[in-house]
Amino acid sequence: MALEKMTELEARVRGLLALVKDLKTRNAELRDELKLVRVRLVKQAELAKQWEAERSDIRSRIEKVHDELELFECLEHQTVSKEVALD
Repeated sequence: MALEKMTELEARVRGLLALVKDLKTRNAELRDELKLVRVRLVKQAELAKQWEAERSDIRSRIEKVHDELELFECLEHQTVSKEVALD
């Protein structure tokens, strides 16, 4: 009876050791994967900064062109008004 309990306990301990070994292996795999994901995250953050800078530049350029068009429209309107007044 004591021998059976010892054998059962030994089997459980071996099972737990196998589980610990599997968990350590999986942990190492997950750590490696996490490192790769962090590298990708840094790259994505850099790209996002570049895109944001480009977006800001494009927005500024569009606003500048828009302002120039408004000025041109205003000047054109004044020129037409003066021509009509002279007629």
